[in-house]
Amino acid sequence: MSDVASELARLRAALVAAQARAQAAESELTQTRAVVSCSEAMIKELKLEIAKLRRDKYGKSSERSARLLDQLELQLEELEAAATEDALAAGLVAPDAQTTVTSFTRRKPSRKPFPEHLPRERVVVEAPTQCTCCGSDRIVKMGEDVTDTLEVIPRQWKVIQTVREKFTCRTCEKISQPPAPFHTIPRGWAGPSLIAMVAFEKFGQHQPLNRQAERFAREGVDISLSTLADLIGHATVALAPIHTLIGNHVLSASRLHGDDTTVPLLARGGTKTARLWTYVRDDRSFDGGAPPAALFYFSRDREGQHPEKHLAGWQGVLQSDVYTGYNGLYLQDRDPGPATRAFCWAHARRKFFELADIRGNVRKNKPAHDISPIALEAVQRIDAIFDIERDINGLSTEDRHAARQTLSRPLVEALHAWFVEQRARMSKHNPVAKAINYMIQKAGRWEAFTAFLDDGQICLTNNAAERALRGVALGRKSWLFAGSERGGDRAAFMYTLIVTAKMNDIDPQAWLADVLKRLPDMPVSRVHELLPWNWKTALENVEAA
Repeated sequence: MSDVASELARLRAALVAAQARAQAAESELTQTRAVVSCSEAMIKELKLEIAKLRRDKYGKSSERSARLLDQLELQLEELEAAATEDALAAGLVAPDAQTTVTSFTRRKPSRKPFPEHLPRERVVVEAPTQCTCCGSDRIVKMGEDVTDTLEVIPRQWKVIQTVREKFTCRTCEKISQPPAPFHTIPRGWAGPSLIAMVAFEKFGQHQPLNRQAERFAREGVDISLSTLADLIGHATVALAPIHTLIGNHVLSASRLHGDDTTVPLLARGGTKTARLWTYVRDDRSFDGGAPPAALFYFSRDREGQHPEKHLAGWQGVLQSDVYTGYNGLYLQDRDPGPATRAFCWAHARRKFFELADIRGNVRKNKPAHDISPIALEAVQRIDAIFDIERDINGLSTEDRHAARQTLSRPLVEALHAWFVEQRARMSKHNPVAKAINYMIQKAGRWEAFTAFLDDGQICLTNNAAERALRGVALGRKSWLFAGSERGGDRAAFMYTLIVTAKMNDIDPQAWLADVLKRLPDMPVSRVHELLPWNWKTALENVEAA
């Protein structure tokens, strides 16, 4: 019996030891998994940071690079979530252990204070009626601990019933009734907030109406696609006065940014490439004081007659790329006079950068060292000019002009001389020679690139117009094409309103809803009060009061 008992004791001890080793191994595995997840998140975060820094250093990224950043951010989100799950699992297994990586401790997610304007709902946990220690009922409140939890209430739909009571006169038998209120659309079946939401979702968030209709149906509100399209048409008509005022404001500027982008247009047998044009007024770079705004147009093609029609009657400085379709604006016999050309240095720099892009070579399976040293030096010389521009951004036109004469002009003149010297040594088929010729070969090209030296209003780049078109490039992936030429015109109309609102740092949907609500009752002489910059000022004054 003693041998059996001792054997049982030995087996129990071995089992306990095995369980302890298994628990230790599980704990170590969980800790290792957490460390690996944190390391992957750190690596992805650093890659994203490097990509952003390179974008900031070398200027505006291409659409492909922008997609790469979006992809990196999405991967970082997934890795951060996985790291959180693994860290929590490691904490359950070994509560006292700290998840670390060499030279890196995973930062806890930082939470900003909740906005003050959000309503607060107090949920008071039932208080004890007696002491939890001795059981006495002689307890008094000495304070409280409050834990804030952010919660969301799903979108609520409601029907507003506008009642107009009727009264009859016992003396004259006549009926008295208040007049019907003005509505955004006839019969007022859709409220301004609903119309604004549908319009902003379609043009600001790039959600086609069929997807919106499906989402509404899941929420219990069945609105047909044709009905939603009818709302967009009504909104376009109702907002026409605001669009006109924005267009007048843009075309009253002495300097504009101009650019265009492709828009697929539905045609018989497929799609054809149409164009969406934008003209941007943004005087913030030289502290001009005028609020920024953007004006959009749609056309079936890219012929030069379109910018001539868009800017008929306008004269000033046009900042753009070297697209020859703008040449009709620069003719000396043009009425009311020729526009002044100012070309974009970001476009010119991009041609050299592509020839000196080490990462691009690696991506294309080319040797990393197979880059052009002349292109690299050109990028460095141009970057020195960009550095000066960053320092004088926002100054007055006089200060910008003085700084450019002192600091930028010597660099620009040296760059031109260097361009001429290098091109003389190259074949005309050399890619670097082509990049140089882009700036200096054709008559008047270099003068247009250097126009910024003599005018403090002119910017070094045309990035203001490219930023205005960024939403269109993103939206093409969602709505795929414009259904008709009228649809393209309608999109240009709504982009004018939404992009202008964004440029003035206001919520486009809230602004559109308020405009649609107030516009029917507003006299024509006061419509300008609803322009984004005036609306924002009035809102700030109300909040301050």
